[in-house]
Amino acid sequence: MSASSRRTFLGNLSLAGAGYFVAAGTRTAWSQSANEQLNVACFGVGGKGSSDSDNAALFGKVIAFCDVDRKTLESKGKADAFKDAERFTDFRELLAKHGSKIDMCTVSTPDHMHGPITLEAMRMGISCYTQKPLTRTIYEARLLAQVAKEMAGKGVVTQMGNQGTALDSSREAIAQIASGVLGPLKEVYAWSNRPVWAQGPGRRMNVRKYQAQAMREVDEQEDPTTTAEEVSKIVADLVKKKQQEIGKALERLDWKSWLGVAPPREYWPGLYHSFQHRGWWDFGTGALGDMACHQLTVPFAACGLRDPVSVQARTTGHDFDSFPASSIIRFEFPATSDRPAIPFWWYDRKGNKPPMEVFAKWGIDSVSDSGVLVVGEKGAFYSADDYCGKYELKGVEKVKVDYEKAEDQGKGFDVNNMYEFFRAKREGDPRIAKSNFIDRAGPLTETILLGNLAVWAASQGGADGEMGEWGEKVEWDATNLKVTNLDALKTPKVADLVKPIYPSGYRLD
Repeated sequence: MSASSRRTFLGNLSLAGAGYFVAAGTRTAWSQSANEQLNVACFGVGGKGSSDSDNAALFGKVIAFCDVDRKTLESKGKADAFKDAERFTDFRELLAKHGSKIDMCTVSTPDHMHGPITLEAMRMGISCYTQKPLTRTIYEARLLAQVAKEMAGKGVVTQMGNQGTALDSSREAIAQIASGVLGPLKEVYAWSNRPVWAQGPGRRMNVRKYQAQAMREVDEQEDPTTTAEEVSKIVADLVKKKQQEIGKALERLDWKSWLGVAPPREYWPGLYHSFQHRGWWDFGTGALGDMACHQLTVPFAACGLRDPVSVQARTTGHDFDSFPASSIIRFEFPATSDRPAIPFWWYDRKGNKPPMEVFAKWGIDSVSDSGVLVVGEKGAFYSADDYCGKYELKGVEKVKVDYEKAEDQGKGFDVNNMYEFFRAKREGDPRIAKSNFIDRAGPLTETILLGNLAVWAASQGGADGEMGEWGEKVEWDATNLKVTNLDALKTPKVADLVKPIYPSGYRLD
């Protein structure tokens, strides 16, 4: 059977007739018969990729996996589910060799590589579970949704890794707000204790900058009688030691593959790998991209937070290389047939929250470090949980609502989200996966990432690391993905954040 025929066969089989599930107590369990297994590839198996790949291995057979860190590859390869799978550091080599045999894949790399890997896989007919944020740029999010729609008829299903969509509580919350229990909506707030990684201007380092910095520091610290030759020798020794450290690190790290579609830059220990990528414009999406995909799951779906018309931000300042330490962003959404025009406010960094009077009106005296508040004329929705897994209604009582409950696999909502992805593939219905690229993940990511255009246009911070004044407002045409006031903006390269340019060897359009 050809690869395409196999995928069609697997995608169209009915669950009842094929016996893909077996009874296990009160829940549905996945059958692991070798003849029924879906072949899986995993891209990125460290950090969140470790659990994503483990979860995928519960429901399919991992035949290949990829990570730019050779030490991570070696460690993962010792696990039973991965010991027979082939290892790669370049995703393109994996797909070239095994693409025709792969049914499903997980993509859990730094943000800037989500788009390239997912696009290539979907175009080969492979179903994709891609971590949040779905992409680094707005155009990529739109394109992933379009390709997912085009490939749905060929058995491709998709799911973004925002696990809160697999919580019954978040689904109930969506239904509660959508019922109108809060009255006409007025505003939405979300605040996060992220970043938990380094952000802020002036952080890039390379050997030349390190040498100059070391020269200054050594010169200031040494006895005034120390000669210039002695200072130079000390600095030379420091530089040599650092170069040896870099060389040793690059023995395990495929830096070229790590950079992927990003512009070239020198590797520096601890600045980018591992899990420091999100604080850099070339590689990440800041705290907004990291957590808003989780926190906005409920308000996005319940309040119709699609297609904002403008964004504006205040920040602590940045250098167009690293994200600011903290930001406040205001999104404006036009009126729809279901609600009036409303703003959405975003706050990031621990302690950076909406004004206390916003909460006091609803009797909220102690505000969580991260949370969501949806305000209506009659009442408010408050969640102190990143996934809206727990929530309260203020000023109103819950109403009876209908919603589709998640199928609990008994191992937490992270596994449930992956299970939903595999079930969508088995049943041949992409919409079983609630955070599929077409209906949810693509449009949600577009909305969120627009906020980073405002952050880019608010590069001036205040004194001593405080918030600066409001930056330039970015006006937006969501239908055409255009900044409508681009000619009036003084901030350079705002439009460059909308659509990336992939280097030779990678395909965008």
